[in-house]
Amino acid sequence: MPRIPLIEDLTTGTIPAGSNIAVEYEPSSHWYAASITIAAGWLKQGGSVSYSALAQSPANIRTALKRLGIDAAPLEAEPAPPNERLRIWDEYTPSLGLKSTEKLVGTLKVADSSITFSREQFKLEPNPLRLRVTDDLSTQARFNDEKSWVEFQLTRGYPLASMNKSTSVHGLMKGVHSDWVYSRFESVSDGIVDVKVEEYEGEVRNRLRIRTMRNVGFDSHWHTVKINENFEVTLEK
Repeated sequence: MPRIPLIEDLTTGTIPAGSNIAVEYEPSSHWYAASITIAAGWLKQGGSVSYSALAQSPANIRTALKRLGIDAAPLEAEPAPPNERLRIWDEYTPSLGLKSTEKLVGTLKVADSSITFSREQFKLEPNPLRLRVTDDLSTQARFNDEKSWVEFQLTRGYPLASMNKSTSVHGLMKGVHSDWVYSRFESVSDGIVDVKVEEYEGEVRNRLRIRTMRNVGFDSHWHTVKINENFEVTLEK
């Protein structure tokens, strides 16, 4: 069973398949690079990844994966029933009001997404080797009223992990939603990870911690995040 880089570096055991992990991150943090590090690490261990790109273009994600030693093209074409080893869903281009040329294009309107989930996503076979990563779930809130967006995620997006026995890691930007939104997501998450930026002795540092994890032991201390020359993110323990 693959391990989730960064997150399972701080747990005492394996996070069960079917879990939803919420990552609440500050906008200026290294979360986007961390999300790609997580995806690349999972792929290197033989797992399959479905990456929902809302904050970055699919082209930039493929470039970042290449720096980490992952050639996306053959993985996107390689069968791993019931889908490819790597799926990159483009929700970034539609957010700019442009037409995407990608094979997999998400919709930002939750009413339309609900139809897609019912038709396709819920039909997927269970696969504990599948990891779902969303770089910035908060982007969807720009195109939907708050209640509809949250209810869609709680009744469609989040149940997908348990139904398919996959694991999901959702990025949620801090400081842009009401307290009600964060409380609702936190109440249904199996784990909550915080990523923040702080100044220490004149130096800006990124810090990461596991705030809570329901089904496995964990280290709750803050750890400094390092970003290497190839933009791989690692932790100082």
